[in-house]
Amino acid sequence: MSIIDAKAIQEIRDWLKNPVVEMSIAAQNKKYKQLAQEEIDKLDKQWREERKSEDQPLVAAILSNPLSNYLTQIQAASGGLFTEIFVMDANGLNVGQSAITGDFWQGDEAKFQKTFPNGPDAIFIDEAELNDETKTWRAQVNLTVNDQNNTPIGAVTVEYNLTELARRRGML
Repeated sequence: MSIIDAKAIQEIRDWLKNPVVEMSIAAQNKKYKQLAQEEIDKLDKQWREERKSEDQPLVAAILSNPLSNYLTQIQAASGGLFTEIFVMDANGLNVGQSAITGDFWQGDEAKFQKTFPNGPDAIFIDEAELNDETKTWRAQVNLTVNDQNNTPIGAVTVEYNLTELARRRGML
């Protein structure tokens, strides 16, 4: 049995039901509906450049939006269980996040490719990795995000601190 069990997945699904999640993804899906790959690449490049700059209009717009505020609250309330949370739209572009990500477009990565295109029930749990800084084991749990009609609209990545989860469950 994996430490990331049905209860852990259900907890994510429960907080994804907050209306701010669906409203935020739907708005960005509408905004970027006809976005060509060239434009996606341009936005991703802008994001990566802004991370190194003092002028960060794209980064600031995402980090200060209501969805990012909600995800930041979830991460803070987790007491170290979640180390990163971000939500993507139908293109794999970040819609909201609890902390700044390395890139804006996740559509070329397994976290998106193994969830959103594979339907409403898709779950992909990446391999656990040891975080050298904190000496904790972590794994990314990725799910398709659905609207009220169970239609896929995006994806979510939640990085679990497996060391903390094991401690809470009395496994350490």
